[in-house]
Amino acid sequence: MARKAAFFDVDGTLTTERVWRGILDYFKLHNQRRFLLRWFWIYHTPHYLLHKAGLMSQGSFRTAWAAHLTWFFKGYTPEQSQPIWDWVVAEYLAPIWRAEGLQRLKEHKAAGDLVMLVSAGPTPLLDTIARHVGADMAVGTEPELREGRYSGRLAGPVCIDEQKALLSQAAMHAAGQDIDYGASSAYADSRTDLDMLEMVGHPVAFYPDEFLRPIARERGWAIVE
Repeated sequence: MARKAAFFDVDGTLTTERVWRGILDYFKLHNQRRFLLRWFWIYHTPHYLLHKAGLMSQGSFRTAWAAHLTWFFKGYTPEQSQPIWDWVVAEYLAPIWRAEGLQRLKEHKAAGDLVMLVSAGPTPLLDTIARHVGADMAVGTEPELREGRYSGRLAGPVCIDEQKALLSQAAMHAAGQDIDYGASSAYADSRTDLDMLEMVGHPVAFYPDEFLRPIARERGWAIVE
């Protein structure tokens, strides 16, 4: 029998702030890769301003941003990078969890639904968050490994826009999970989550931003804010 699932975005849905900041804060706090931190902001600030001015789409801006987070742990083995993810979850995320989002996740777990986190963040960070919140699976942006070390590049697409749905479905298929998507739910806050929300029969715009809110209202989706 096909199983119901619940798909949760992380940034703005399970948290009140952006998770990627935790990665940058880790390196700032530990006084590591200082030049890279400066270059990251120099490179991306013009793109951010273009996005805010309506001259660059939210998806384009966030795709490059997520892809370049892999720069920070280039050269690390998965074992060497694990303290980064542990610190982000234990220290950075501790005060910014969204209690209502975590409660929805627990309710789906209690109902026997399979719970998956779906985010543009690096997969090893998403896996660490999933273990912390009790999610069954996680899909994120996969960093490339070469000879056992992260190369600073990607092993696949950034998990954003249409890739959120495609990668979620591919992960379910690879895990041998037969999912009833029409009976399943998804929770997200951004226009870049639209494809994931469209994938299920019960989409929830969860504290939606100014781009997702009018779409959710037009389509009659559930809105939590």
